[in-house]
This record gives sequence, structure tokens and C-alpha cells, in this order.
Amino acid sequence: MSAPSSSLRDMYAPSQASWSFVPSQSNNTVPSAVTSNVPQTSYEWSTRAPTNPIFDLSSLSLTEPSGVEIKLLLKGLIAGAVMQYTSNALAMPFEVGKLLLQVQWVPRDLSLLGGSMVKEEEYEEELSDAESNDADSYFADPSNPNPVRYTRPRPVDERGYVVRRSVMEEGTRPEYIIPVSSSDGVWGMVKRIGRFDAEGWLALFKGLLTSCVNDVLSSTLQPVVQNILQSIFTPSPSKSSSILLPVASHLLTGLILSPLDLVRTRLIVQSLLPRYQSYAGPLDALSQILRNEGGLKGVYLHPHLLIPAILDNGLRPLVSLALPPYIATSVLGLHGSVDSSPFAWAVAELVGTCAGLIIVMPFETIRRRLQVQTRGIAKPIKACVEQRPLPYNGVVDAFWHIITEERSNLPERWKGKGKEKDVVVMKESWWRSMGIEQLYRGFGMRLTASFLVFVLGVTNGGFDTDSGWAEL
Repeated sequence: MSAPSSSLRDMYAPSQASWSFVPSQSNNTVPSAVTSNVPQTSYEWSTRAPTNPIFDLSSLSLTEPSGVEIKLLLKGLIAGAVMQYTSNALAMPFEVGKLLLQVQWVPRDLSLLGGSMVKEEEYEEELSDAESNDADSYFADPSNPNPVRYTRPRPVDERGYVVRRSVMEEGTRPEYIIPVSSSDGVWGMVKRIGRFDAEGWLALFKGLLTSCVNDVLSSTLQPVVQNILQSIFTPSPSKSSSILLPVASHLLTGLILSPLDLVRTRLIVQSLLPRYQSYAGPLDALSQILRNEGGLKGVYLHPHLLIPAILDNGLRPLVSLALPPYIATSVLGLHGSVDSSPFAWAVAELVGTCAGLIIVMPFETIRRRLQVQTRGIAKPIKACVEQRPLPYNGVVDAFWHIITEERSNLPERWKGKGKEKDVVVMKESWWRSMGIEQLYRGFGMRLTASFLVFVLGVTNGGFDTDSGWAEL
């Protein structure tokens, strides 16, 4: 008698109900003598190897929940949270440097810039004893090698506090404010934050948890809002899709999460020194804002917060979705699909990203500055960078004052030599005295990120046209 065509393992009936089986797809025949003691429906072992990696959610089944599946689900959620937190942590130092550059106030008036803290390149020579000041040497104590020099007393107010006449004046700047210096981009600001005693390298991760929560909620809520809007306004799938619904979904999501963005901005801007901090954490910041600045109505409907949020969250997706197709069809003359010429479409997306940043970044800068201002009965925040002494009165007022009263960079000071060392020569250019660049702090960093995304797309041989521009 010949051996049966299938293995007896397929006929094994386990005694434990915890084993899982799949219905057999084999057409092999089994002798009736063997199958007389087993159920009529045959089963076979699944040939798929049991996998349980922490980042693999493909093996999860929600139809029949069990303890093992709940553990896998929790592991997957924890893994996703760790990955999101890590990605935010890598980009957070650059985001902190960019935001502090955006909210930093640099006045244009040169009378306010008198001091020794600007960029200097001194060419000093040792003076001989004959060229020294005779009056100083006459009253100097010959036995003291380091004579004490008395400076002119500074003006004080009625309470005895030193009057601060300039953001560049030595001795009057609070210890928690980073000195204003020549602008050298986001990376230069990152280095100044790390080397400043009152901040340090840990200050580069201020607001990290709030940023991570905001990103997760935004990426989760936006598709839900878009699906709801699509089911309301375009219930028929045959209707042509438009960019209005995606733009509206991004706008509504940004407005809903605007309190988190406000909390994130203030946590980054406030000083890291505990005695100068206004908020102990994100929950404390949110509770204080709701209690002292008008509650939910003040957070959502105040003109200084609502109008900038609408402009920022509305223009960003509109420009991102509308400019690349327009440049591809009208400028580059592309009429086919993305698959027909992916490189040309990627170039169009890169050009659209650059043009979009020019349009969007001024509104983002104005929004950040208005977010730093407190309202109601709340006390002003002790920011770690210079702030305008007078508050802005809205979007138009902030735009006008940034353009007219601020400057893009500090003037370079050059000192003379020898007897003329007190003569200061200011090297100034018209671009340094303009405040236009103040509206585009972080433009170079974002442009570099977009170009890196383009290069990676070229080297990998594929482009994701639905990903939008690269944000950092």
C-alpha cells in the first residue's frame, strides 16, 4: 500500500483551543480510515512565520481582540510615538533658532545701537608712556599696578532702576536676554543659544513635547476633517476634486489646534531660568492663558490671534497645492501627468516651494510676534531675546513697524589706530538698514531643506507629489 499523499500533521486535532488555524486549500485525498476520527472540516497549519516586531502592525487583527493583540497594538503605538518624538527632537534646535530670530526685535535707529556689543574688528596699537593721558597718570597710585577706573553713573528712574537707553548698552541688559549680534542665520542663532549662560544647549529643545503633540494631532485630525467636508460638499465620488476642500481642512485643523501653537511659541520664547519663567510647562501655560487672557473666546477669537492664524494656515496649503501645478503647466509647458515627466514636475514643485516661502513667511513672522504679546491681565513674558517696548496693534501695524523701524543686520564698527582709536567708522549698506529681511528669518534653512528633498527624490528615482514642500 502506498503512503498517503499528505502529511499526518494536517490531520492532527489539537487539544488546546488557543491554537489558531486557517481553512485548508489543499485538494489532497486522505484515506477514510485516517479521517474517521477527525472532524469533517480539515485544517492545516499556516505556513507564515510568526512575526512580532515592534514596528510591524500588519499582524494585528481587530476582529477578535485578545490579550496578545492588545499588547501588539500598544507596542505599535508606543513605537510610533517614539519615532515621532525622535524626529521632532532632531529638528527642534533649528526650529527654536528660527523662531527666536523671527521674534527678535532689532531697531534701526543708530542712536540705539551705540555700544561695544556690535561686531567689531579692532586694530589697536600699544601706546607709549609719552602718549598716555597725563591727567590719569598724575592722579594714579604708583604702588597699585591695576588702578581702579570710575565710570560715569548711569541714569536711574524713581525706583532706583537703571534706565535702559539702548538694547546694545553694556550693563543695562537683563541677564536672561541673549545679546543682539550680527545675523548669521539660524545656525548662528543656535550656537548663540547654546553658548549663552542663561540658556545653554538644553534650551534648544524647549517646547519639544508640545510640538510633538501638535504634529501628531494635526496629521491625525486633518484627514478626518477633509473626509467630513468631502462627504458634505461632494458626496458623489464622480465629481471632480478641487483644492478648496484640502485647503479648508488644513485651515480648520490649524484653527482648532491654534492654542497648542500659541503655547509652543511662548514656551520657546520664555527664558530658561526658573526665576524668570512665566510658565512651568504646557499645561500650566494653557491654564494661565485661559484664565488671564479671556478664556476660549480670547484664545480663538481675539483679532491678534485669529487673523494671523487664518492667514498662516490658509495661505500655506493654498500656495503649496496651487503653485507647483501652475508653474508646471503655464511656465514649463507640461501637459501630461506626473508619471510622464517626474523630473520636470519635481523641478516645478521646487520652484513653487521657493515662491511659496516668499509669500508665506512674512505672515508667519507676524503671527509669532503677536503670539508673544500677552493680553488681558497677564503679565508680559520675560523673553530670552529682545522685544519691542510697545506692543503691535494687529497684522498691518506689525508689518509696517517691522519694515520701517527695524533693520536686517547690525552695522560693522571699525576703530582707528593709535591716537585715533576712539574714532569709530560705521560701515553701513542700504540693505542692512532695511527691515525686509526681518520678515524672512529662516528662509535659507527652509530653502535648503526643500533642495535636499529634491536631491533625495532625484537620487532615489521617485517623487511624492502629494507630500507638499519640506517644512522644518
